[in-house]
Amino acid sequence: MNRHDFLRHLHRIYRPRNYLEIGVNDGRSLALSRVPSVAVDPAFRVVTDISCDVHLVKATSDDFFARKDPLLHLRNGRNPFRALARRDPLNLLGGDPKLELAFIDGMHLFEYALRDFMNVEKHSRWSSVIVLDDMLPRNVDEAARDRHTKFWTGDVYKVVQVLRRYRPDLVVVEVDTEPTGVVAVFGADPADDVLTNAYDKIIEEFVVPDPQDVPEEVLVRKNAVRPEALLRADFWPALARARNLRRPRSAFAPLRSRIEAVTG
Repeated sequence: MNRHDFLRHLHRIYRPRNYLEIGVNDGRSLALSRVPSVAVDPAFRVVTDISCDVHLVKATSDDFFARKDPLLHLRNGRNPFRALARRDPLNLLGGDPKLELAFIDGMHLFEYALRDFMNVEKHSRWSSVIVLDDMLPRNVDEAARDRHTKFWTGDVYKVVQVLRRYRPDLVVVEVDTEPTGVVAVFGADPADDVLTNAYDKIIEEFVVPDPQDVPEEVLVRKNAVRPEALLRADFWPALARARNLRRPRSAFAPLRSRIEAVTG
């Protein structure tokens, strides 16, 4: 299963009510959304029909998140019928929107991908799903910071190492999609500041010259699950229900074990 098929099925089973995409390119992944969306890319060239209410932002993701209200487009106050459709009439005048599904496919350098994750998490809930693309390079050349191959992941695979070391509260699932794998992250905590506080230390350790020392387990996808297995897992209805009802973070614990069971 390729990444677009995975995203298509993810939209169907999780049924997010909004969507953020970092790295639009030609719009093929954005075309899968049917909900209010924000798409960010400094040089997008959309050649695909888009079938959602979308705000296309021509900017770097860093500049986008530096805005006073980056998710203005997703505020219910812009369209009262959205609030009614979401059974949230008390939020007719706005409120702080939270991302439900985000797809990060921006600059293929570790520090950019890490900052994208940190910024997305600040606008998410524990019941949100954050997907990062190009996380499973197939060889050292694809993982180079200086691109010299047709398929290029860069060194963004290191984000998984950082999240597992610094954020064990998250569930990080590597998914064996074609061609270069994705990672799905569950349990976001917008109040957590561990990565922010350790950012300089992390960059000093992980940003190194080519060639990159890619772990063998990444190259052979030792820990990656089949996309079909993740999509067929039984936790999705419960996760979507918890999201819709805005259940507290304490509801994550029982769901966590069900998500981790897929990786077992």
